Amino acid sequence: MASASLPRMVSADDVSQVLMYADLIPLMEKTLADFSRGDGTVVQPVRTTIPVEQHQGFFLVKPGYHVSGETMACKLLTLYPNNTDRPSHQACIVLFDPTNGSPLAVMDGGHITDMRTAAASAAATKHLAKDSPRVHAILGTGHQAYSHFHALNHLYKFDQVRVWGRTPANVQKFAAETGATPCSTVEEAVKDADIITTVTMSRTPVLKKEWIKPGIHINAVGACVPDWQELDPELVLSSVVYVDTKEAAPKESGDIILSKAEVYGEVGEVILGKKEAFKDKTTIFKSLGQS
Repeated sequence: MASASLPRMVSADDVSQVLMYADLIPLMEKTLADFSRGDGTVVQPVRTTIPVEQHQGFFLVKPGYHVSGETMACKLLTLYPNNTDRPSHQACIVLFDPTNGSPLAVMDGGHITDMRTAAASAAATKHLAKDSPRVHAILGTGHQAYSHFHALNHLYKFDQVRVWGRTPANVQKFAAETGATPCSTVEEAVKDADIITTVTMSRTPVLKKEWIKPGIHINAVGACVPDWQELDPELVLSSVVYVDTKEAAPKESGDIILSKAEVYGEVGEVILGKKEAFKDKTTIFKSLGQS
């Protein structure tokens, strides 16, 4: 009987040396499309979320198998919103050989999660936003704010990127490190913005309908549990809502559940030409991180 070898350990530094948006964004377009084909190319159940109530956290398990790509993996992710001495999101990804089930690698999932999530938003923005957006507003200052800054800047040459956050010191730090324009209020940040990205840990809406101009695109990345919201329900109900997975959205997205909004389609369906991209209307991509 052959002895199993230990899986390779892949650090965050290893990941950062090879993972680039130039490769990742097109790959996410393909992945979103493959997921939405509905032909069994991608097998990915709705993630399992376990509340860790004693410590106000969540433990998430996210398996997936890409049949034609011969790729099988599982992400183990923790979400602890109250963390101050370490990231609120921490993760590792275990890669398996689908032909025999052997674990091949254990990868640091933090950097991968940051970049993958931003690349999915970039792919959605590419297909849903109007051409040549000039102003990008980012609400939030954590890891996802930085990754979305870089991912969207890879696609577009903005005249201005604005940032808002609940902690002024973090806003100033983000602005100093990226060149974004710091804003003291959400309304100031989103005024006349063409693209808005919400990456907060807010449990209640931070973005209101009356603050935005019609016909913009919104990447809603936070509020990933059923009772959290980032968006004003009136804003959600007045927009065309796209998701990465229609199966998970009505179970996991507080912005969709609490507003009772209907999901028009998956971004993958737009990429495949199965659903229309309503670029003349306000569009929302509600990201749940399934792909």
